[in-house]
Amino acid sequence: MEFGPHLILAVLEGLVQASVLTLTALGLSLVFGVMRVVNVAHGEFFMLGAVFAYWVASWMGGPAAIGFVAALIIAPVLAGLLAVACDWLILRRLDYDPERTIVATIGMLYVIQQVTLMTYGPDAHPVTPPFNHRLAIPWFEFTENGFEFYYPWGLSTTSYKLFVIFAAMVARMGIWLLMAKSKLGLILRATQLDGETAQAFGIPVERVYAFVFGLGAALAAVGAVLIVPIQQAHYLMGHDPLLLSFIVVIIGGLGSLRGTVVAAILIGMSNGVISVFFTPTLAKILATLLVAFVLVYRPQGLFGAKPA
Repeated sequence: MEFGPHLILAVLEGLVQASVLTLTALGLSLVFGVMRVVNVAHGEFFMLGAVFAYWVASWMGGPAAIGFVAALIIAPVLAGLLAVACDWLILRRLDYDPERTIVATIGMLYVIQQVTLMTYGPDAHPVTPPFNHRLAIPWFEFTENGFEFYYPWGLSTTSYKLFVIFAAMVARMGIWLLMAKSKLGLILRATQLDGETAQAFGIPVERVYAFVFGLGAALAAVGAVLIVPIQQAHYLMGHDPLLLSFIVVIIGGLGSLRGTVVAAILIGMSNGVISVFFTPTLAKILATLLVAFVLVYRPQGLFGAKPA
């Protein structure tokens, strides 16, 4: 096995995982940062994004690109609207109490999961990617004439995986622009800092909470739509994204969007590289050990603010 080409392949796989994980973890971090709600059902909104993508793509028919684009638009909207409904029907009535909302979101997890099982079924279903050209991974060796490039046999990636990396970068940039450059972002940051003061200045805090909860679910659904042509839609697929998102948010710092992005890239890249050279189980073990290390030596996370 040539180490160099396989390292490039591992890095590309890690970037794909990190890209999707960043979107999912950003949704979880945004909800906690603004609402102070730990959404245990976040992984199920990820799963719903994949299931909605399969339903939309199947309903559209025709060229795969049309079905995928429709799924990329419709699935996050549906997941977001469902999250808004859950906020208005459940979380709002609990006054967003941290302890009670944890129990409520656990209940939401099982309800969403079982309803999906009854309607979607237990089988996994793929979504056809809009394009999937195979691209050979180049490498080089030293010769008397300098560098000589060649293509190791059997090592390749696909154009769709490169698209996932690019699309996630665009989505992250959109979230940054929303939070840092828009009036809505100013309202979200004001609500995050002090909800009572924001409400005193006329900000409809409960509507902001509903929007944030829906946006967090929509971000998770976008990640699911991007990854489902590589994986398959299944009613139990929300477990790993939820676990990894919590790991990312704890390492990056609760409510810190910058820390979430850095930690997601770190965990996603390490998972991709370790999974290629060793096993995915070892990657999860090392991520869990990293969480324990952070909790012991820096409980607020890498970029979290120290408690007053």
